[in-house]
Amino acid sequence: MRTYSRIIGTGSYLPEKRLTNAELAAELAQQGVETSDDWIVERTGIRARHFAAENQGSSDMATEAARQALTAAGITPDDLDLIIVATSTPDMVFPSVATMVQHKLGTAGCPAFDVQAVCSGFIYALTVADAMIQSGSAKRALVIGAEVFSRILDFTDRTTCVLFGDGAGAVVLEASETTGILATDLHADGKYKDILCVPGHVNRGAILGDPVLKMDGPAVFKLAVGVLEETARACLLKANLTAADIDWLIPHQANIRIMQSTVKKLKMSADKLVVTVDQHGNTSAASIPLALDASVRSGKIKRGDTLMLEGVGGGFTWGAVLLNY
Repeated sequence: MRTYSRIIGTGSYLPEKRLTNAELAAELAQQGVETSDDWIVERTGIRARHFAAENQGSSDMATEAARQALTAAGITPDDLDLIIVATSTPDMVFPSVATMVQHKLGTAGCPAFDVQAVCSGFIYALTVADAMIQSGSAKRALVIGAEVFSRILDFTDRTTCVLFGDGAGAVVLEASETTGILATDLHADGKYKDILCVPGHVNRGAILGDPVLKMDGPAVFKLAVGVLEETARACLLKANLTAADIDWLIPHQANIRIMQSTVKKLKMSADKLVVTVDQHGNTSAASIPLALDASVRSGKIKRGDTLMLEGVGGGFTWGAVLLNY
């Protein structure tokens, strides 16, 4: 009999500081950068985002999201066999955010590591956890996406600094005979690395290169709308399902226009699209689990629903996970 990995709990965390477009525009104006609520909404669909406090790291937010997910699952940290954190903004070069979360949860022993695939990170991490559960290496896994992108933004570049926010989302997976994750699909192509990157690194105590986010918006948009359709269809084919079988599409929350284009390409109703980008901005690896948890807690997503999760990010990476919730 096949073993499935099934989501038994979700959780999320958003920092206390919330900035509307108008508030962000006022702060940017003090630095001579001109933007407006209308300009941001028209191009992205974003209306607000959250920024972490100075003393908050990805591990802090990840831990809070994890606690919510564990409570929802009805288990304790000691019940976990695996912890994976997807992040591009770790607290430090090493150790991993996952080991920090493990310690903050008050447990030890199980494997804990990070996955770095930028905005596709949660999809990658979920796929790895699913494979480990199917192989018998773990029975219960905590999978988290957590980011503090506000720390790697250039606040003189209005084409990027208005897009991103901070936050964390988490799920608990459990081995089950009941259907859960039905299919996964992962891809990457390094030739596109320059269209979305942070081209800096630490060398002997100094930063070499430019440690802030750089993005070729039109190039990212063009690539994203194509690969998101392809990876969704690949997942459906593996599961012998069609787009008509999807109850909810939960894409990476990057830009409302990319998300709407994906829905159209899949010939799905716009009513099936989960949207939180308007309130969270682009939270990279945290965006999919944040959107999932918000929809579960609001009652929009119910047990038995079929979900398509998909993401695309720097690398360039992309992928999808099809599951029964």
